[in-house]
Amino acid sequence: MGLISTFVKWIRRESSGKAEPTAEQRQPRTGYTWLTSEHGALCISSVFRCVKLLSESVANLPMQYMRQRNGIFVEDISNRLHYLLTVQPNPAQSSFDFWKQAVQNVLLDGNAYIVPVYYMGDINVLVLCGRGTVGHDIAQDVYTVCDYVNGINGVFHENEIIHLKGFTIDGKHGLSVLSYARLTTTIASTGDRETLNRFETGGNVRGLIGKSTSAVQGFGEYQTEQLQKLAADTSIRIQEQPIVAVPGDVDFKQFSLSSTDMQFLESRKFGVREICRFFGVHPSFVFDDTSNNYKSAEMANVAFLSNTLNPILRQIECELHRKLVPHSLCCKYKFQFNRFGLYACDLESKAKYQAQMLATGLYTVNELRRLENRPAIDGGDRAFISANLKGIDEPFTQTATMPEKTDDKTDGKEGEN
Repeated sequence: MGLISTFVKWIRRESSGKAEPTAEQRQPRTGYTWLTSEHGALCISSVFRCVKLLSESVANLPMQYMRQRNGIFVEDISNRLHYLLTVQPNPAQSSFDFWKQAVQNVLLDGNAYIVPVYYMGDINVLVLCGRGTVGHDIAQDVYTVCDYVNGINGVFHENEIIHLKGFTIDGKHGLSVLSYARLTTTIASTGDRETLNRFETGGNVRGLIGKSTSAVQGFGEYQTEQLQKLAADTSIRIQEQPIVAVPGDVDFKQFSLSSTDMQFLESRKFGVREICRFFGVHPSFVFDDTSNNYKSAEMANVAFLSNTLNPILRQIECELHRKLVPHSLCCKYKFQFNRFGLYACDLESKAKYQAQMLATGLYTVNELRRLENRPAIDGGDRAFISANLKGIDEPFTQTATMPEKTDDKTDGKEGEN
């Protein structure tokens, strides 16, 4: 049952955990942390919404540890991994917080590291390493963990740590989404600062004061000095009142652009759309002002599930299966997110779906009742199919013959005779 390979992993981890990392190994690869600080890209509403949506969508799905039995995979609730993956991976986190934080690390840092801690040959807890606490030596393919908060320190081999990667070029180390969206996030953050500045100053304009085409009286040889003084006084008066009378024969030329000239609103919409493209999220999910109806919302939801969310789920499933299931049992066990909760719909669509599943024999009545948390009923374990369907190799038989149509008028005349 793979106990030997598990015992070897446990012995290797015990020995590697005692090794003291060198000063060079204590320098982890932190990536683009300046973009993901509390005052960085997450302050942009569209970035925050995309990260929150993706991480919570994954965490909202229950992870199942499946075991093959009688030719089908059923959930193995007696295994320790079932409790770790669905309830509490470690004493500090629930399963929801665990998977939410793991996906956030992938999106913001490009990498998430999970260390399985063994006790007596079995997995006891799953520890999600903190951000910036893991250094990955790509040449030797080893990981140096210096996570003193979670109590994980040492050097781990590639098969001893669960490594979830974001977009990767070399296949070894993931890159943050924000590292590619740096230009877009910079434009968006600059737009936010400019909006705040315009509200704080009341939209005051900026310009230059200079002499007009005619001579400026009263300045003489001190013309430049007096103009600077006039400009300073005018600037103060502009902040106090919207319209200021400039004394003397002096021109005021505006050099700051208005919000209309800058197409300020259009540039902010551009930032939201660009960020959504990087994260693979439809703009309607970040509450963008787009034309939306029931059909477009449904298609956006389908595209989000198939193109954005499902690859993340599949990556987590494959990495868990690769690291936690021995080679000899690879076809007997598997990890799987229960995607049934993704396809939430209105009650009418749900009733049509259940009726079709029942008519095709894919579900029995009791199986559908269990999905709705209803008790089983007698005779509900029998599968049904629609009476309109039959095997293509079965001979056609006419079940009923229509009676011949008679002429009522003729019969009536014969009766009279």
